[in-house]
Amino acid sequence: MGKAKRAHHLTSTWARRALRAFAHPTLLLLALCNFALATEIPLDQRRSGYEDLGRDTKAMQDDDTANPAQSMKGVAARYPAFDAREGRPVDLEQLINLERRDRQGAPPLKYESHELLALTVYLGRQSRGMPIAEATDPRLAPFIAQGRALFEQRQGQINMSCAQCHDDSWGKKLAGNVVPQAHPTGYPIYRLEWQGLGSLQRRLRNCIVGMRAEGYEFGAPDYVALELFLMQRARGMTIETPGVRP
Repeated sequence: MGKAKRAHHLTSTWARRALRAFAHPTLLLLALCNFALATEIPLDQRRSGYEDLGRDTKAMQDDDTANPAQSMKGVAARYPAFDAREGRPVDLEQLINLERRDRQGAPPLKYESHELLALTVYLGRQSRGMPIAEATDPRLAPFIAQGRALFEQRQGQINMSCAQCHDDSWGKKLAGNVVPQAHPTGYPIYRLEWQGLGSLQRRLRNCIVGMRAEGYEFGAPDYVALELFLMQRARGMTIETPGVRP
């Protein structure tokens, strides 16, 4: 075979192979991209892949309660809950530290630390808009009763109870602020008075000290029982975490 014929034969063979390869759409696209110089997309023409989604998939992303990436959704709406490891109810902060201890072999995070508050806010945010669950675990009943008793108990030098303020006097003014009903829907909250985040236990401690009574240590069972009662008192209301308060 002469040189000219041999060159023609090789060229034809390469062309047939190339056409067969490029019959696959992905390979053809790659080939076309290689033949042309890459140009950066102008800023005003950029678009997210979100724009190409169908209506149902967009709705799934937009709704925090339906987005499957929100893997901890609903957790904050169920706590405090009974923990078999401890044989008692634990709140969300305690759950985080138990998981660190048992699954990560990590030391507990300190109450009111930036790290623990940030994790608690993150979990609470995933339950935002979801209703606070009603406690159906019978093991919680005595602890809810304990929390109710603490809420209604007169204490401190001014001999006052939480109920007198938040059940009997809500909507009235105290030191220029409206007395709330004390539903724990937004915790941890950013409180303007604190100029930072704080847990529900910090707020309970403020109230107890304000009644001239002695507060408990953070994480004390009394606080958890009171949290549990308050969450049941607010059952059906929606999680707002992170809330903002005066």
